[in-house]
Amino acid sequence: MTRTRSPLYFALRRFADNKAAVVSALILGVILLMAIFAPLITPTGYADQAYLTEGLAFPSAQHWMGVDDLGRDFFTRIVYGARVSLSIGFSAALFAVLIGIPLGAIAGFYGGWADWFVMRLIELFSVVPPLLAAMLLGALTNGGFFTIVLIASLFGWVQVCLLVRAQVKAFREKEFVRAAQALGASPGYIIRRHLIPNSISPIIVGFVLAIPLAMMLEASLSFLGIGVPPPVPSWGQMINVGMNFMYFYWHLAVFPTLALAVTVLATTLLGDGLRDALDPTMKGR
Repeated sequence: MTRTRSPLYFALRRFADNKAAVVSALILGVILLMAIFAPLITPTGYADQAYLTEGLAFPSAQHWMGVDDLGRDFFTRIVYGARVSLSIGFSAALFAVLIGIPLGAIAGFYGGWADWFVMRLIELFSVVPPLLAAMLLGALTNGGFFTIVLIASLFGWVQVCLLVRAQVKAFREKEFVRAAQALGASPGYIIRRHLIPNSISPIIVGFVLAIPLAMMLEASLSFLGIGVPPPVPSWGQMINVGMNFMYFYWHLAVFPTLALAVTVLATTLLGDGLRDALDPTMKGR
């Protein structure tokens, strides 16, 4: 008797074959664990000026990433900066999904004027540069964690919405949807119980791919001085300060730049790997 493999089995096998995605998942997992357990792996608090006499010291066995200009251990600042960047990335991605799912489902299921309205809304958010809009709103509200999450969510839902819309349009003429309609199921019930659950793959992909976009936006705003206010560490803010010392104390700019680049790259490659693994057109390969 032939054993039937589940779609999840094939998705996991495709993901495991993607070495870049697997390595990215491991790297992102390590960064997440470091951010969560920061107090256990760092020698001081992120704002503790415990090494004033060693200010601007280069990396050493005692200070793996050196000391900043205010006498704070730079490795500690980098690790706590991961908390800020990842918190903003995940929070903004979550809100982007919560906005994009219903709009994409409504546009894909109803079509007509509903689809026209959602697509015009998408065009509006697509033509406005996110950074310029973020700079304006950030300057009006003095920045901060919640402002950045709000701004990133407002511009991150577009991709999720398009993915869900395409999936719902592909499924709305399927037999199980027609059967539900014949049995008297309401459109809202069909969307909640049939179409959105069958769109979980693009939702997961959209969620993961929204994370690096939010992180880059946060880093850009913090670099410009309207992001997360000090002394809370942010990689963008640290890069901004480090640029002032770049020619003499390279570590103050290089390490936060590397941390941001590695995290964004790992998250992007993970999202690409999940998209390929969950692609239903590759089912059974």
